Amino acid sequence: MRKQGLTIFALAGALAIAGAATAQTPPPTAAAGAPAATQATAPAPGAPGEGAPAAAAPAAAAAAKPADPTLDAAGEPLLKVRPGIGQPTDRAIGIQHQATELGESAEWFHNVILLPVITIISLFVLGLLGWVVLRYRRGANPTPSKTSHNTLIEVIWTAAPVIILALIAIPSIRLLAAQYEPAPDNAVTLKAIGNQWYWTYEFPDHGGFSVTANLLKEKSEVPAGQRYRTDADGPRLLAVDNRIVLPVGVPIRLITTANDVIHSWAMPAFWVKLDAVPGRLNEKSFTIKEPGLYFGQCSELCGARHAYMPIAVEAVAPDVFARWVASKGGTMPGAAPAAAPAAAPAAAAAPAPAAAEAATSNQTEAGAATGNAATES
Repeated sequence: MRKQGLTIFALAGALAIAGAATAQTPPPTAAAGAPAATQATAPAPGAPGEGAPAAAAPAAAAAAKPADPTLDAAGEPLLKVRPGIGQPTDRAIGIQHQATELGESAEWFHNVILLPVITIISLFVLGLLGWVVLRYRRGANPTPSKTSHNTLIEVIWTAAPVIILALIAIPSIRLLAAQYEPAPDNAVTLKAIGNQWYWTYEFPDHGGFSVTANLLKEKSEVPAGQRYRTDADGPRLLAVDNRIVLPVGVPIRLITTANDVIHSWAMPAFWVKLDAVPGRLNEKSFTIKEPGLYFGQCSELCGARHAYMPIAVEAVAPDVFARWVASKGGTMPGAAPAAAPAAAPAAAAAPAPAAAEAATSNQTEAGAATGNAATES
């Protein structure tokens, strides 16, 4: 019995000594694996980005964007306002200069058909009224006529308006149909979203980027150091901080909606006025013929600051439009997305799964071997 107790006591002492040695001396495989983990998380000395914060990647991506081709080195707009083009003109009479085929057709319809017809009818009615007043006044016609019906006159005054309206209806319906003709497949989609009281624009076919346009206030209306309107930006109450850029000669698919109340996207030089209704998408198409700067406004009473929702469109060549899209972080349809250069180094820096599993396996085997040795002792 005493011999068995001594044996148990000796075995317990050996196990205690072996455990202490294992706790003081780490396994060789674990010690070798620690630097590998450190190298996976920290960049090697002298490597690009050593010691750089995590925010350096977004900053580098932003720096990689091309410059906005519509702005100069100082950030000022390159395209200046042309008097009488794309904006109201003081003391002018008539329709604004039209920059689309749709607008030119509407201007022709107004100047060649509607205005002459209205002028002739107005002069005819005025002359007829004067002749009746003079011819059938009491002094010149003391005994009035007893005629109650005149078939010829009744046919004329019934048939003439019908014929006039029918002739006007032909070009009118043709113009109306052209305004809502579906845009072709190569059209640039511009989604205008009305808000109280500013516009938000999206380009769903060009990467889905968005641009928000707000009214530029006058110098006396903003604090010192804040951007204000200058003559280079546009007329008062029409200039915005972010102009919308569209290509010349390419069909534009305009889609409107709103986030709060009914607004209306109106551009007189394009002959476009399309309501923006919450929960609904309205669509119209047009093609800009001439480069330039064009201004419009919301034309639906939408609240207290309805008069402060201007629209500014900069029409440029297609190649300039493509560079502007790239400067906003978008892509042209069909263009391959840019590859992420940081993905390959990150993958290379990560520890290999096989190596990590091998280190874990070796550490486990070492611990098991130590335990077996202690047990055998």
